[in-house]
Amino acid sequence: MKGIASTDIVKVQGQHQSQMVDFVVAEEPLEIRLGFLKNGVRQQKSISVTMRTPGHDEELALGFLFTEGIIGGAEQVTGFSRPPVRWKQAKENVLVVELADDVAVDIGRLERNFYISSSCGVCGKASIEAVRVQGQFELPAPVPISPAGVLHSLPELLATRQSIFDCTGGLHGAALFDRDGRLMLAREDVGRHNALDKLIGAALRQGILPLFEHLVLVSGRAGFELVQKSVLAGVAVLAAVGAPTSLAVELAEEAGMTLVGFLRNEQFNIYTCPARVVFEILDGHLRF
Repeated sequence: MKGIASTDIVKVQGQHQSQMVDFVVAEEPLEIRLGFLKNGVRQQKSISVTMRTPGHDEELALGFLFTEGIIGGAEQVTGFSRPPVRWKQAKENVLVVELADDVAVDIGRLERNFYISSSCGVCGKASIEAVRVQGQFELPAPVPISPAGVLHSLPELLATRQSIFDCTGGLHGAALFDRDGRLMLAREDVGRHNALDKLIGAALRQGILPLFEHLVLVSGRAGFELVQKSVLAGVAVLAAVGAPTSLAVELAEEAGMTLVGFLRNEQFNIYTCPARVVFEILDGHLRF
């Protein structure tokens, strides 16, 4: 299966040991290069190297380019290619994304960091302002989208589509659901941000952005970067199995996104815009 590698291990149980084969998540670098027209000449520039699980590379690149504001839609990409390289194995780890001739590329911006991560120590307000300026979609006012019971069902549905996780236990997942909780798309990757980029890239290809009436579930925590990418894709409800960060909550509030955390074991917390989650009150009791 693509995305999985085997390795010999020594398994220890108590005082006993045995040799066996184990399966681990494949992790390899992907270099994303842009092909674009500049001053009448086609040029190529490397813009990113990310550690990822091989598979859905084109969707990963599309999602990355969209959430970084380099492209505004899938129609601005004319094709993908794997350039000739010296080492055969490296060929599958380089992807050239060819942009249409009329797509303007800011070289200076590409040479700077795209967005501020939570580890760089720069003001969070500046990070949020950068996302607001870059965003294409303004989320509509919060209105009821899905019952709480639908949210409870999402983690189990995502688990049914995490085939690599089942074999290795070492992958992040991201899934897209409609307002009734029907699973539309699911992607896996060793990097949580890559899993979401793959998901957004797939949705972009299918022409279903913005995701105003959809729910996205991520299998880990909801950090700033995941909220940022979801805001740029117009996601109305982002749910995470794990915890959100303070800056993620701040950005979700600023953007008008519903952010849900700790979605597991029939419980969850709503951190922002709770009006999109529907509850029923029957006989004076709150019902899901």
